[in-house]
Amino acid sequence: MAEAKSAFKEGLEDIVATSSSICYIDGEKGILSYRGYNIHDLARHSTFEETAHLLWFGALPTRPELEDTRRQMAMYRGLPREVQDFLWGMPKEAVPMDVLRTAVSHLSLFDPDLKSSTREANVRKAFQLTGQVAAIVAAFHRLRQGMSYVEPRPDLSHAANFLYMLNGEMPSVMAQRAFDVALILHADHELNASTFAARVTAATLSDMHAAVVSGIGCLKGPLHGGANEAVMKMLLEIGTPDRAEAHLRNLLANKLKVSGFGHRVYTTEDPRATHLRRMSEDLSRQKGDLRWFDISRILETVMKKEKRLNANVDFYSASTYYMLGIPIDLYTPIFAVSRISGWTAHIIEQHANNRLIRPRAEYTGALPDQPYLPIEQR
Repeated sequence: MAEAKSAFKEGLEDIVATSSSICYIDGEKGILSYRGYNIHDLARHSTFEETAHLLWFGALPTRPELEDTRRQMAMYRGLPREVQDFLWGMPKEAVPMDVLRTAVSHLSLFDPDLKSSTREANVRKAFQLTGQVAAIVAAFHRLRQGMSYVEPRPDLSHAANFLYMLNGEMPSVMAQRAFDVALILHADHELNASTFAARVTAATLSDMHAAVVSGIGCLKGPLHGGANEAVMKMLLEIGTPDRAEAHLRNLLANKLKVSGFGHRVYTTEDPRATHLRRMSEDLSRQKGDLRWFDISRILETVMKKEKRLNANVDFYSASTYYMLGIPIDLYTPIFAVSRISGWTAHIIEQHANNRLIRPRAEYTGALPDQPYLPIEQR
């Protein structure tokens, strides 16, 4: 029996599966960078459009390049009438991630370059899918409530346009910036589960839409994209800051999972949590309701003291999205609204220097020389 070439590790933990120039992580130092740019600098100074350009093209854009990126992203925010009709036909109780997954697959039928994986075709698809994924999430939320589809506005930023299409009204300046930063923070994270799934699909030379559908299906799982939903449900169950510590200690005493803490990669604070904590507080103060932020701070303090676990990206994104008025079951689809930029960057990179991804498994079954017995003797 042939031996696997590398040591087996459950969950492929720390196994290097590919080379990439897109994202760098140092979990011990709490460093995350896109194309060499620290996430703290991008969160403080960049926009989602600029960050997406960086992921797709490998460098920060010049002013004319940024204007072109904004123009192209805005150009593709609309949905074909057939896709709008499809969304109208979905059950109102459908899980938004299921609708998103199926709608992206449906979109592929209208792509003139569906079978092309050239860089030119893939870059166009990256612009188009980034605009359309946001539009699908916003449109389905409105349609399931019996409200009309809101046409996109090309004069708005990607973040502002999404909130406008979602709620039908202009978001505040603070809400626009908070959501823009949230999109930057979630844009990419190296070979996380959904990105790896997208690259595996792309490595078969399947098309970009199919690879993105793989990423969406993977992101749907509660161990990947659903954690901030669980965090917000926990905060709502707690209700008031005076109940927070007792609630958490009860979870710990019963050895129940506390969502939003710890990370497979980071042994120190998740650098994305640093910004989301501040955003959660700022939005809460603007709205005059610090309840959810205060509960979160208490939980974070106790978890660091008792379990030595830090808050991850999901923990404060929960209260941030809640203060933006975003429904809880849209938290994971919104993850996809951002991560589509990273998925498409990785798909472009995979197609540019492709090798089929085909790992091995550590065999734990019966010896491979079992005698075949006639059915009467079994």
